[in-house]
Amino acid sequence: MGFFKSLKEKIFGAKIEQQEKYVTGLDKSRNTFSSKINAIFAKYRQVDENYFQELEDLLISSDVGANLSHEIIEETKNTAKVEKIFDTEKIFELMIEKMYSFYNHELTKTVKINYVDNDLTIVLIVGVNGSGKTTTIAKLANLVKNEGKKVLLVAGDTFRAGAVMQLKLWADRLNIEIVSGKDSSDPSSVIYEGIKKAKNDNYDIVIIDTAGRLQTKINLMNELDKINRVINKVANKNPDETFLVLDATNGQNGIYQAEEFAKVTKLTGIVLTKMDGSSKGGIVLAIKDQLGVPVRYIGLGEKIEDLIEFDLDQYLNGLVNIKEE
Repeated sequence: MGFFKSLKEKIFGAKIEQQEKYVTGLDKSRNTFSSKINAIFAKYRQVDENYFQELEDLLISSDVGANLSHEIIEETKNTAKVEKIFDTEKIFELMIEKMYSFYNHELTKTVKINYVDNDLTIVLIVGVNGSGKTTTIAKLANLVKNEGKKVLLVAGDTFRAGAVMQLKLWADRLNIEIVSGKDSSDPSSVIYEGIKKAKNDNYDIVIIDTAGRLQTKINLMNELDKINRVINKVANKNPDETFLVLDATNGQNGIYQAEEFAKVTKLTGIVLTKMDGSSKGGIVLAIKDQLGVPVRYIGLGEKIEDLIEFDLDQYLNGLVNIKEE
């Protein structure tokens, strides 16, 4: 289909050569998206209100979120009216452009970890159990190590049975040092020892796991507040990065989780896992809209190298890149 080729050229310019991980990892979302848009194209030869409503429904069903979906379609409709665009495929192009410009508007360009020059970089990882938090920490540590950084892991999730052992196994596999305590030990004390070791042994970065199962928001607030106080005490600063790990397959439920974490700690980025298992790739836009926090890394597979830096061009390209016959 020549239309989709021209769409890629128009939006992504020189980035037509796709990153294989995005193309493969977003296959499930892309197939769902493409089948729906093809059905809309087959149904409508002329633009009317029903056409715009079906585009809005498409975005909502892709987990973009109701409010943002409506905003994108209204902007698309207004621009189409001003520019006298009536072709259904050209209006779809316009909609994708609006999605792109919305996400990119006033959003920090920083994707990689903000390393601190001549000092220890402290990265705190939060998220509920089942989101892929521990595996994500291992993948992130592998990325950092491959950048030439000396990295230390801290197993601060002492409440979940097996969490410490799981992270130890990853550390051994990756040949990365780890600081841990016994199960059910005070996580703050483990974190204190970990940061002290990182500073004394001149590590570049320390990545800290935290508990993912706390029964109430008050417990969560108290625990994270205590952890932040301990980090400030031993490092004389707050965490340089606090990443929330979200499972993409949870859709809008993941947004609700994020809102709760955002109430108790300052988030600097989202790590979105299991995107390859989601058929609703629009969750990336919903996160930006509802949280105002950028996606920094995205998980597109189970392999250790399948956590990659988020790239808006490649994400939208992978989402709408319908294979040409």
